[in-house]
Amino acid sequence: MIRPILRRVGAGVLVLWAAATAAYLALLAAPGDTVDAIIGDGADTPLIRTQIIQEWHLDRPAVVQYADFLWRAVHGDLGRSYLLQRPVAEVIGGQLAPTLKLAATAAGFGILLALVLALVARRPWVRRLSSTTELVLVSTPPFLIGIVLLSVFSFRLGWFPVSGDRGAAALVLPAITMGLPIAGTLAQVLRDGLDRALEEPFAVTARSRGLRERSVLVRHALKHALLPAVTMLGWSFGVLIGGTVIIEQVFGRPGLGQVTVQAVSSSDLPVVLAVVILAAAVFVVINTVTDLAYLLIDPRLRRS
Repeated sequence: MIRPILRRVGAGVLVLWAAATAAYLALLAAPGDTVDAIIGDGADTPLIRTQIIQEWHLDRPAVVQYADFLWRAVHGDLGRSYLLQRPVAEVIGGQLAPTLKLAATAAGFGILLALVLALVARRPWVRRLSSTTELVLVSTPPFLIGIVLLSVFSFRLGWFPVSGDRGAAALVLPAITMGLPIAGTLAQVLRDGLDRALEEPFAVTARSRGLRERSVLVRHALKHALLPAVTMLGWSFGVLIGGTVIIEQVFGRPGLGQVTVQAVSSSDLPVVLAVVILAAAVFVVINTVTDLAYLLIDPRLRRS
């Protein structure tokens, strides 16, 4: 079991390096001058430009700057924000908790709803209704779902806050907005897995022993249907982190969405780089956890 874990960790480190390198090269090739981005709307004189070049070591060759960037990133130093003149780790760290809270709540809601849809919709007419609902949820852009929920439950009924992050009530609509598409996708994958599992010999044997269909479904078939669902869930949670950039804007919530939009609009390159690296790290962690979940669900994979 140790070998597959080490193999996955090594692959994760390689992915992080590739993401950081690709982001660095893309920003290096982007139009615009770094000194102009740092100066912004401030005073612009030759002396100030010279001081900025010396302070930020912009006179070094690109290869040396890249090596310095990697060395600092490995040691947890993501640089300093051009716009805010604060450490990037401090800028992102202050906004990370609201984003993770929103993503985790949305994932929890999506998983719970997907389980209910997959387990309950066994009769033909319920299945057709559930499948249609899931298709609508998957096909509808999350920001449109958010706008509809805001219009109905915030502006018209006044049940939930329109914006901000004041208490649990402000988390409900954004979490539902992001969780509904995930629930639609997971429910479809789970239902297909359950249908296949219920046709396997172990299900026939369980029925022959007198187990009720509901017990066969929950105690035996569900475990076999989890592998593809876990794969989809890992991908979905990674998408959730990226999707918060838009949803946080729709609901006016603090988080990485606000930071990212501000950094891109002001060409704050250190912050943009840090957000890219953070997103890659989230995907790596989620994929590693997903792979480890495979080993727990199916012990046969531990021998590979």
